[in-house]
Amino acid sequence: MVSRRGFLTGAATLVGTGVVSRVGAASLPEAPLASSAATQVPASPPNGRPFHPVVTLNGWSLPWRVNNGVKEFHLVAEPVVREIAPGMKANLWGYNGQSPGPTIEVVEGDRVRIFVTNRLPENTSIHWHGQRLPNGMDGVTGLNQPPVPPGKTFVYEFVAARPGTFMYHPHADEMVQMAMGMMGFWVTHPKDPSQHRVDRDFVFLLGAFDIDPGSYTPKVNTMTDFNLWTFNSRVFPAIDPMVCRQGDRVRIRVGNLTMTNHPLHIHGHEMEVTGTDGGWVPKSARWPEVAVDIAVGQMRAVEFDAHTPGDWAFHCHKSHHAMNAMGHDIPTMIGVDQRKVTEKINKLVPDYMAMGSTGGAMEGMQMALPENTLPMASGEGPFGSIGMGGMVTTIKIRKGQGRNDYRDPGWYKHPPGTVAREWTGTTPPTHHAPGTANTQEKADLRVRKPQGHDHH
Repeated sequence: MVSRRGFLTGAATLVGTGVVSRVGAASLPEAPLASSAATQVPASPPNGRPFHPVVTLNGWSLPWRVNNGVKEFHLVAEPVVREIAPGMKANLWGYNGQSPGPTIEVVEGDRVRIFVTNRLPENTSIHWHGQRLPNGMDGVTGLNQPPVPPGKTFVYEFVAARPGTFMYHPHADEMVQMAMGMMGFWVTHPKDPSQHRVDRDFVFLLGAFDIDPGSYTPKVNTMTDFNLWTFNSRVFPAIDPMVCRQGDRVRIRVGNLTMTNHPLHIHGHEMEVTGTDGGWVPKSARWPEVAVDIAVGQMRAVEFDAHTPGDWAFHCHKSHHAMNAMGHDIPTMIGVDQRKVTEKINKLVPDYMAMGSTGGAMEGMQMALPENTLPMASGEGPFGSIGMGGMVTTIKIRKGQGRNDYRDPGWYKHPPGTVAREWTGTTPPTHHAPGTANTQEKADLRVRKPQGHDHH
């Protein structure tokens, strides 16, 4: 097991021995590092053509400099330590101190120059997913370019030809590097700032990791059995809410670089797909949805009108993706009376708890966890345990929220009479499907041995 201290020591060694080539260090633009896992709301662009910046959920946008009319960015591929949630950190690979890397924002028609410094222990490259560009800038190692060796800096340059939603990620040892968290978001804004204008514009990437309880580094050979499902490498309840003003037109841009699809579901509202990785969807081709599926390698921009105030869930509708640290070899114990065996085990293991006899809910259970591990479901709401983790956050809509205010307003205060409550009066009669057991009959869940077979 690699400790966080050992991991950081290795990272420092890599940084210390990295030697920038091709261009001198003095000519490179600054490579700022992330210092927080909180959402960093970007300021208005300091130069260049105007645009309305996006808000990266639990992330930030990369600053640039203008050099003779060219926007220059500096990405550093390096080992990073990412806080998945308070109580758990992961040894990942990313860019500029964080995984995913910072969002790159440019304007349609901008000439862009990106310096990429490799501080990883192996070769890398960057593919600009979805961009129109010269073939030699596409980033596929061996096909379009030589690899970027450790300690070297390469430069990519092209014109941001079309507005839209894009990603960047390696095209060198992809299985390892993407499984370790190397990815980032790219937004090209339209020349006309009023085109496709919304009031709030959020972006994040979907990620998946397989990190054993008590360990820090993902297992990179996993194909399907991941146990941590993330928005921007964070899990609920550590994913920031998307804070909106009632009446806002809201856009959420999502990119999927996991190994499976994710149907993202919004509560209390309807949304429509307004953009894909191929471009903007004409209004005549849109239709309303409450769950939008995002396949592997795809990007989707969805929009909705924030018409109803409240704290609305927004999550992947694959149930296991709304949980943390899932195990895949757990038997179903529903209907099994474990009381007697628990008494015997408690004599040897006082903290042992039997689970699953009545279902999988874990509200109120206080279990000892290994180091650097999260509970399967956590997060407290105003009415108790929320009972979810993973790919979950909330959309907090408030009347009177400041137009550029993204601060968490706290829990929603429901008007009187608008919260589901216990009913103590007379209830209507209950009807069952013909031929089924009524509610007074208990289903027989006992395990029965097969009859009529002789076993010798």
